[in-house]
Amino acid sequence: MEPLDLWVTYLEPEFREHAPRLGSVTEEPLAQRVARLGAKGLVPVLPMPTLGGKPLWNGMTERAWLEISNTAYMRLGKVGRLEDPAVYLSDMDRTGVDIAFLFPGYALLIQGFTDLEPAVASALARAYNAWLHDFCRHSPERLQGVGLISLHDPAQMVQELERVVSFGWRAVVIRPNPVAGRPLSDPAYEPFWAACERRSIAVTIHNNTESYVPSAGSDRFKTHFALHACAHPMEQMMALLGLIEGGVLERHPRLRVAGLEGGCGWLPYWLWRLDELEYGYVASEVAEHVRMKPSAYFRRQYFLTIEADEPLLPEVIRHVGDDNLLFGSDFPHPDHGLDAVEEVLLLEKQLSGQTLRKILWENSARLFGLQK
Repeated sequence: MEPLDLWVTYLEPEFREHAPRLGSVTEEPLAQRVARLGAKGLVPVLPMPTLGGKPLWNGMTERAWLEISNTAYMRLGKVGRLEDPAVYLSDMDRTGVDIAFLFPGYALLIQGFTDLEPAVASALARAYNAWLHDFCRHSPERLQGVGLISLHDPAQMVQELERVVSFGWRAVVIRPNPVAGRPLSDPAYEPFWAACERRSIAVTIHNNTESYVPSAGSDRFKTHFALHACAHPMEQMMALLGLIEGGVLERHPRLRVAGLEGGCGWLPYWLWRLDELEYGYVASEVAEHVRMKPSAYFRRQYFLTIEADEPLLPEVIRHVGDDNLLFGSDFPHPDHGLDAVEEVLLLEKQLSGQTLRKILWENSARLFGLQK
């Protein structure tokens, strides 16, 4: 959603040389391109955004980038300039969305660079948050910012948290990946978790593909096909495990955490495995940090977003319940349709009205601390 040029405007002057830029497009005769790529070779390819001369997507294949470009051009005229808050609000009106919690796109990719200097990474996150704050000013009750917190400089995390709290925001977002070898349960992050619990700020966890930081599947796959399949659900599985195994949820029982865009079909198996095969077998190994079944931590303080068309959703609800599931549209990303709201409303054919109300409103209100 955010424009790439926001960093030129919002970065502090001493960091502006680190703003991301649009890369160049390789020139190639059209006939040669079509012969090589087929009919889709006729599609103009989007310039790849870069940071410090490196593409934001690490190793994105030409074919995958062509498909993303094709989707973007197919949507011309269907989606307005969403960096304009009036356009965004109009689209919310059209689809019947009361409140939108807004998450980063490019800004999250930027935080997936391993070699960013900590001060630069924090400055890039601050600039994004400043832009988003201005964006949300147009309708602060309906446009709810989710503050981006950089993991590169643990000493700055609480300071930026306090800044976004001063905006009136109710949530922050972090990546699930290790940064500088630190998992989410690393002691360096403990002040951040404590501050989020104390401030009653929800922590959301979101990954993306083709990152420079370690990500599920990146050690063995090179295609977007495989990396995208792994990056979202598998990183969410490991994030939940890491916060349980590392004791974060035990130490902070009032902390609220949500895993985004990984679906939920894997959840019953994962909780069963953690409860029965791991906790039931070697609980003593983690007894200091894990003092009840992993599923109990999930039910107490963890949430996941669903995919409206994932086939096992009714089974997830049968096994785990409906108190910890949320709807996220992922609008306007190309791997999700523009009719996500209409699609989720069709779940009324499968789910009870009470369950659908929980997924569409009540659970989100509990996660984000919205007044009833």
